[in-house]
Amino acid sequence: MQFRNLGRSGLRVSLVGLGCNNFGGRIDLEATRKVVDAAIEHGITLFDTADIYGEKAGSELALGQLLGARRKDIVLATKFGMKMFHGGQGGSRRYIVSALEDSLTRLKTDWIDLYQFHTPDPLTPIDETLRALEDLVTSGKVRYIGCSNMPGWQVADAQWTARDLRIGGFASAQDEYSLLKRGAEKDLIPAIAHYGMGLLPYFPLANGALTGKYKRNAPMPEGARLTKLPERAGQIFSEANWTKIEALTAFCEARGKTLIELAFSWLAAQPVVSSVIAGATRPEQIAANVKAAEWALTTEELAEIDAITK
Repeated sequence: MQFRNLGRSGLRVSLVGLGCNNFGGRIDLEATRKVVDAAIEHGITLFDTADIYGEKAGSELALGQLLGARRKDIVLATKFGMKMFHGGQGGSRRYIVSALEDSLTRLKTDWIDLYQFHTPDPLTPIDETLRALEDLVTSGKVRYIGCSNMPGWQVADAQWTARDLRIGGFASAQDEYSLLKRGAEKDLIPAIAHYGMGLLPYFPLANGALTGKYKRNAPMPEGARLTKLPERAGQIFSEANWTKIEALTAFCEARGKTLIELAFSWLAAQPVVSSVIAGATRPEQIAANVKAAEWALTTEELAEIDAITK
């Protein structure tokens, strides 16, 4: 396993991170235990969850039950801000303080390594959010802070505000980014790079479109993620994306590689990426994800991939 700093912070994270969105809902506690054990065995240290993942914060609850003494050996990241089952949401000081205490209780820990603002709050000034988070860092209950789903201009505004207030800014941004979803390169990634933040891309396989299991003009595979999400599948499987998928598949086959290996390794080759967040429901997916990030793409190969996907 490779390790990288989270942006220009001193926090070290595994190149492949575990997305815990399947815990506490899609898979049961015993299945979750097997995935967590496999992740730790394969050297994954970054565990990424959120208070809204699972049924009634089930992901945090599951991790709280399963980590035990291993908690100190991982980088535990969670998020706040989206609407919870009890109705709370946002980035106000009042809500952040209570949301953190709830997450600490569910996770059975005294601190969060990376506390992430899950989505912008148009009702709360960003300086209030940042000041509240700074106080939590000062208290020792939070080590680093990050953001998620913010457009580039809001990231820049938040970082400038933190600098103006002389307080800590966001160390990272977690956003959708993949070979089929490169819109972040227009504004977001330049902002992240300018402020020395680390990018934590989610949906690295574009909801499964880059697994190789889907074929143009063929029946959708039974039980597959996008088979169950026809609206999402309709958005992803445009004619343009089918052309890209087929060209990328040929690129991989010519080198004896898979689409999954390409998807992970291409993200790993991006200088701004600190860790690739990938979910799993079975231990064998953990092994595959870790192995997938090991392909060292050449400059020429990266240029060829750009020609296909841009």
